[in-house]
Amino acid sequence: MRAYEVMYIIRPDLEEEAVKSYVDKFAEVVNANGGTELKVDFWGKRRLAYEIKKFNEGYYVLMNFKSEGRTVEELERLMKISDVVIRFLTTRTE
Repeated sequence: MRAYEVMYIIRPDLEEEAVKSYVDKFAEVVNANGGTELKVDFWGKRRLAYEIKKFNEGYYVLMNFKSEGRTVEELERLMKISDVVIRFLTTRTE
């Protein structure tokens, strides 16, 4: 298993309760696909460096976990088709 870090930004026009439910949903995807040592760090609403999809702010979330590559593929697939995720970046850590 490898260690991964996923940073993603959620649309700012959602209520904070809805944002937390999406954060829990993505964390559950990692757990359901065999991810371990899951750590989710919710940074809250921050200003973006540049406008993305006509938004100037977004809810930032940092997620660290260990898993196989197929877990990351499934998580990225769900983030791509989700309307609430503005941007995401997955990196493999040491």
